Amino acid sequence: MNSMSRTAPPHSRAVAFLGSLWRGSPPLTSVGLVMLAVAVPSLIGVFVDSRIITGAPAWLKPFKFAISTAVYSLTLAWIFQWLTAWPRVRRIVGWTTAIVFVLEVAIIDLQAWRGTTSHFNAATTLDRTLFFVMGGAILLQTLISVAVAVALWRQRFADRALGWALRLGMTLTIAGAMTGSLMTRPTDAQLADLRAGNPMTIVGAHSVGGVDGGPGVPVTGWSREHGDVRVPHFVGLHAIQVLALIAVGLRRWRRPEDVRVRVVVAAAASYASLFLLLLWEALRGRSIVAPDALGVGSMAIWAAVTMLGLGWIARRSRSASNHGLDRMAV
Repeated sequence: MNSMSRTAPPHSRAVAFLGSLWRGSPPLTSVGLVMLAVAVPSLIGVFVDSRIITGAPAWLKPFKFAISTAVYSLTLAWIFQWLTAWPRVRRIVGWTTAIVFVLEVAIIDLQAWRGTTSHFNAATTLDRTLFFVMGGAILLQTLISVAVAVALWRQRFADRALGWALRLGMTLTIAGAMTGSLMTRPTDAQLADLRAGNPMTIVGAHSVGGVDGGPGVPVTGWSREHGDVRVPHFVGLHAIQVLALIAVGLRRWRRPEDVRVRVVVAAAASYASLFLLLLWEALRGRSIVAPDALGVGSMAIWAAVTMLGLGWIARRSRSASNHGLDRMAV
């Protein structure tokens, strides 16, 4: 970014940023902006529609998914700026992701309007069809995003720290998306009902060790009583944004590029460990807000190892800088 862009008015910078996103992917930029607009009536619905679906306001899920798909779409358009040598990947992934996200949010909004659930709903032929279509579309989008990860691993970056952040972040994001399949499996209770001759009106669940719809964390709705696969799913999905922000923030840290790369790799390793730890906790049936002693101990070890690793990198960086100054003094 040159001095002119840094001194430009905020609205000019915003227009320039949107222009760069559009050059990265017109369909993704369009869908991202549309989803931000769609989120507004959904948010209004949270307050004006008194209906409750699975323990949450009817329009809360449409709002969350509109925001989530907007963030992912705009992030992917931003990433595409560095994949100039991969026009076919950008075109196919961009259009596929845009279409899938519009379809997914449309189904979620339709089901909220009907006053029923969108996920795991097999109560009627229409409900089963919508859930099947939505699940198949998201699976397609997840699989096709592997092409972006492959392109990132093969792409050369002038900013090596950012390159590693995008490669590792996209890989973790795909892993996080894959955990969605864990929620679509029938639970033991659902299988028992099926064996007893009862119709299976719900297939899968967010919660592990209990049924969906109980007390939840505000806004997210994550279970406060049982394990919830949405927790690692959320953390994994947003790896790309977190690691990219770390890499961009490190540009202000006056350290050699090799040091910034090591910090990004260490952050990615810590993030991957946190993702796996949260997945393990969820599958054990432990709530994110009510861990047992084993969970608390595991989190403490994760935090300690992360701090020790970053501290070691910082000390090594200072030692190398001091060594360089000593050589210059000689």
